[in-house]
Amino acid sequence: MFPVTTFKGRKVAVFGLARTGIAAALALKAGGATILAWDDGEAGRAASVAAGLTPIDLRDCDFSELAALVMSPGVPLYGPKQHWSVAKAEAAGVPVIGDVELFARELNAIPEDQRPLVVAITGTNGKSTTTALIAHILSSCGKDVRMGGNIGTGVLALDPPRPDAIYVLELSSYQLDLVDSLRVKAAVHLNLTPDHLERHGTMERYAAAKRRIFNNQTSTDWAIVGVDDDWGMALCTRMNAGGGRVVVPISAVQALGKGVCALGTMLWDNLDGRSQMVVDLAHAHALPGAHNAQNAAAAYAAARALGLSPHAITKALISFPGLEHRLQEVGAIGPIRFFNDSKATNADAAAQALQAFPKLRWIVGGQAKTGGIDSLAPFFDRVTKAYLVGEAAEAFAQTLDGHVAYDVCGTIKMATAKAYEDARQTESEEIIVLSPACASFDQFPDFEARGRHFTACVKELVNCDHGLSADIESAVETA
Repeated sequence: MFPVTTFKGRKVAVFGLARTGIAAALALKAGGATILAWDDGEAGRAASVAAGLTPIDLRDCDFSELAALVMSPGVPLYGPKQHWSVAKAEAAGVPVIGDVELFARELNAIPEDQRPLVVAITGTNGKSTTTALIAHILSSCGKDVRMGGNIGTGVLALDPPRPDAIYVLELSSYQLDLVDSLRVKAAVHLNLTPDHLERHGTMERYAAAKRRIFNNQTSTDWAIVGVDDDWGMALCTRMNAGGGRVVVPISAVQALGKGVCALGTMLWDNLDGRSQMVVDLAHAHALPGAHNAQNAAAAYAAARALGLSPHAITKALISFPGLEHRLQEVGAIGPIRFFNDSKATNADAAAQALQAFPKLRWIVGGQAKTGGIDSLAPFFDRVTKAYLVGEAAEAFAQTLDGHVAYDVCGTIKMATAKAYEDARQTESEEIIVLSPACASFDQFPDFEARGRHFTACVKELVNCDHGLSADIESAVETA
């Protein structure tokens, strides 16, 4: 954690006292600001007390005395569900910002020749893998890397700035809504599909939030834009027309006259006017599928923006170990491999897993999102059999009926046991993937807990006697 001195001697309100809010309050306090911290929930207030803060109900505060209101990114800023604290700040003319904006202002106060660089990544899907991959490449090349934001550590809990440091930040649309002054050396916009519309209201507003990642860039900064969806293609065209930065398109499905693209498993660099195949992604075992090819293209472009050589980048890319819960290989029994894709909490994310393998056994279900798995019908021919779990099991059975063989298993324990039992009967190479296409809240507190549970089930299978299905089911029951 480093002190935020931008508001030294001034009064700042902080609303939302989970991890991000507490880190922001402590950073402001360490920098000499007077903090008024509040959370509507008792658990948040208790956590702030444990961290050494004194909660003060903002309903009783005079907002005209405030220099800023620092909001948790999950709190609604606009629309019919706008939070009362935001309305109160707007009425008083108080700026509403987030922890990333505090971070940006602190960096902007540093002389430019001593200022750390920032790489930032956004998009509907693939943000976390791309962020971790970029951080891995830079670290492997000897750079001083601090990774955080929407992944792992909040920005204000990262190590303090140093001139040669590089901050690699995953930024959600919620966080970008609260940013004004962040300048990003290499800004990555992976893709855009409908998501979080209950917050943003429309796709246009969602897209506008994502575009904020490019604000404040100059002619030496890179805008890296995925062009494999209509929104991304339109964004790339718009930015090329506007000028003011280096625009680099990336793709996993089409050849590009300029940019970085993946054709099959081959990654091509066409940044310098000469197309060159730089790596066969088949050697990057933690990056299967077309969606990971796009992630690799984005990471490669971002590393090139920072001056790294193609050889150094691709060597590090191949050694990437993968990211937990994102199509992560968690075990193998002979020719049968298991993948944890618990982060796939919607159909778009699960589509990436279904496209990653020619054939697979699919563990799917949980708390369904709007539309269920209807949009995944084009990939049903890749599914050898589905194993249905959670609240969505019966509804998904109706969707799959007549198209895909399935068993209603109820729990991930039983689904894992049944999928393995079926796979081992074939005596051939098999892929078993947990890619739920659902939220986890019907059976687990979050997707991480769901993924860890699946991994434990697989580990039990790996360690047990494979001879009897009864032994398998017993082992899984104890996971």
